[in-house]
Amino acid sequence: MSQRDRAVAAVRVAGRGRARRRALTWRRRRQLAGLLCVLPALACTTIFFFVPLGLDFWMSFNQWPLLGDHQFVGLQNYAQAVHDPGFLGSVGVTVLYTVIITPLLLVLAFVLAVLTQGADRASRFFRTLYFLPVPVGLASASYLFVWLVQPNVGPIGRVLQLAGVVQQPPVWLAATIPALLVVVGMVVWKVTGLQMILLMAGMQSIPDAMHEAATVDGAGWWRRFLFITMPLLRPTLALVLVFSVAGSLLAFDQFYIITAGGPSNSTLTAVYTIYRTSFVSFHLGYGAALSILTMLVLAAVSAVQLLLIRQSTELS
Repeated sequence: MSQRDRAVAAVRVAGRGRARRRALTWRRRRQLAGLLCVLPALACTTIFFFVPLGLDFWMSFNQWPLLGDHQFVGLQNYAQAVHDPGFLGSVGVTVLYTVIITPLLLVLAFVLAVLTQGADRASRFFRTLYFLPVPVGLASASYLFVWLVQPNVGPIGRVLQLAGVVQQPPVWLAATIPALLVVVGMVVWKVTGLQMILLMAGMQSIPDAMHEAATVDGAGWWRRFLFITMPLLRPTLALVLVFSVAGSLLAFDQFYIITAGGPSNSTLTAVYTIYRTSFVSFHLGYGAALSILTMLVLAAVSAVQLLLIRQSTELS
């Protein structure tokens, strides 16, 4: 190889080296820019989620009064929670509420989504009508239903009395089942529209060509719904179901405002019990242990739901 060829080869090698260094520098700059973009969100998540979660986990192993020094007690708070009839009773109320509200919301929202997914004027009108309660705050909706069921001033009791159904306006919040039904009615009124929109979005994401091909092959509405819509709607159903179950297990505001845990603490939910333990009785360590147990149960239930839905999707 001549001296000129060696010089040309050296120039080429140097050029490739400079290109690689420029590419590496550009890649590092992009990574640094991406890190800077997510840094505020990462900082907020760390400060407002991971740090409080770690503190809550540490508090659950201590007897932590509001004033004074804390004392490490190990697993004593968790052992107390397992044998606490008050907490176990609130878990039963939460499970009962979840079992009632979850299928009720899902079925009603699914029916409304099927009936109002059209593009005609009537479908748009009723779709908007059903969605109107969603922007209303949960506290505002709860106070609205408290007023609606008041025996002296609420319109529901008066309407029932005028219709001859009852002789006197009923006191809805004086018994466990009627009080629970008031809460269920409020949540159904407020949340059904949101689940309807989510399910409708899932239905409208299914390609029309699949329904048209099935129609050409002679499939009726029911067979198209059963073998096309339902299998392709499973991811949306999973999302709605996880949101519904998680929201039900974490129910607090509606019970705090409408029933205040009554009558006789019969509508105390798990989160309401944690609130009373921590911020009314000021047993912060025990309340932290209850919150950790509730978080673990919620994570396990959500994981099982997603696993079952994934398996059913793979089998189909």
